[in-house]
Amino acid sequence: MTRINTNVQSLIAQRSLGINNRSLNTALQRLSSGLRINSGRDDPAGLIASETLRSSIRAISTAIDNAVRADTIVAVAEGGLQEISSLLLGLENLVDQSANEAGVTPEEIAANQLQIDSILQSIDRLAQATAFGNKKLLNGAFAFTTSGINITEATGASVNHLDAVQINSAKIPAGSFRTVNLTVVTRSEVAIVSAVGAGTTGAGANPLNGTLAAATTIQVRGNFGADTISFASGATAANIVSAVNASKDLTGVSATASAASGGSTSVVFQSTTYGADAFVSISVLENATTAFVSQAADVKDFGANGTVTVNGASAIVNGLDVSVRAGTLSADMTLTSAFGSVAGGTTSFEVTGGGAIFSISPTVGLSGQETIGIEELSAAKLGNASVGFLTTLKSGLANDLSKKNFATAQRIVRAAINEVASLRGRLGAFQKDTLSTTINSLQIARENVTAAESAIRDADFALETSNLTRAQILVSSSTSVLQLANAQPQNALALLG
Repeated sequence: MTRINTNVQSLIAQRSLGINNRSLNTALQRLSSGLRINSGRDDPAGLIASETLRSSIRAISTAIDNAVRADTIVAVAEGGLQEISSLLLGLENLVDQSANEAGVTPEEIAANQLQIDSILQSIDRLAQATAFGNKKLLNGAFAFTTSGINITEATGASVNHLDAVQINSAKIPAGSFRTVNLTVVTRSEVAIVSAVGAGTTGAGANPLNGTLAAATTIQVRGNFGADTISFASGATAANIVSAVNASKDLTGVSATASAASGGSTSVVFQSTTYGADAFVSISVLENATTAFVSQAADVKDFGANGTVTVNGASAIVNGLDVSVRAGTLSADMTLTSAFGSVAGGTTSFEVTGGGAIFSISPTVGLSGQETIGIEELSAAKLGNASVGFLTTLKSGLANDLSKKNFATAQRIVRAAINEVASLRGRLGAFQKDTLSTTINSLQIARENVTAAESAIRDADFALETSNLTRAQILVSSSTSVLQLANAQPQNALALLG
């Protein structure tokens, strides 16, 4: 059948040509862009999944960048701490040299004191100068803030149950605070040895008066060291107490006189520190069997660590030092002797803010944060309340070299060295166990999520090349067919003669 008004074959050829042109354009677009999905109509569901994965990739990449930045910041802080540590080692060397009094001249001691003053100034300068950009790292700007450590009782008196609080890390909800509840379940104890002198009054129901029955020599040993002390026959408990206390900074052992009702006065030797590491050893070197009553020649006792809970969880206790390590709180606290040596005591305070906060998770929020506290590292803060602070070694202050408090000065310096070393260890652990592992895991996650996104969105070049070739052939053939279809109505002219 021949028609000229309606060319159905041409319409069919046009439609096929349009389809083949669209296929050709799609193949060209995918090959030129490298993407299988260039617009929503290519794959609506795939586009949604792809965009979700792209969002995850961007969040993961940012988290990696944040963790790398955090590692850089911590490295800068650790560099400053390394210099402070070197200065502290030099400081101990100067103190130890000056303690050799017979071997140094006054001029040398004066020169050593000048060096000590210079070292302390350098420590203060490093504490203020160590910075990342305009953020000071060692001046206390990244220390956590607390509230409620000093308790006001109903009587109106202010009671401090904690000598020191150091918050290493804490996760604090925005606009809120974290409460720390501390309970002393069992008390920490000092080491105790008691002795009664065998001296007598010669009459009465209790003939002992607590004096030494014979000349005697004792050796007192404790955590700090040992001292040998000699007494004459008849020395009283008060004489013994006075002599022992005169050496307590050397030995770490103090003494008190205690008299039970109707009994003889005894001398109680006790360690100046608490805990299982504290000990008292009393050795009677002369007249061991006659000077004291029922006193062995060598008696030793150890202290005991108490049991403390923090927010209901068992804490690490060493004497009066309490440490808690939890996911939401890591802190080191020192209890006062009055509080830590009595069972059943409770106290609480709040961590209100501060600290260095790093967001190193793809999900922004409290769970994705890691924090670390960096206390002030100036000479006024290095040391502790029990032994003293580093700044007291400056000229004119309590522990400068002219005061000859060399043992105290050394303990202060060593406490400062331990404090800096502990902080360096915490920062190193944060870099190694938190930041490095986080970076590694996030990089693996990024690889996997990127692979998933690529499988959905990227073009398969082998397939698209094949589609391009097929579309080119079909377009060419459709064009030829359309030409034939358009020419077919001309055959009607042959019927007109």
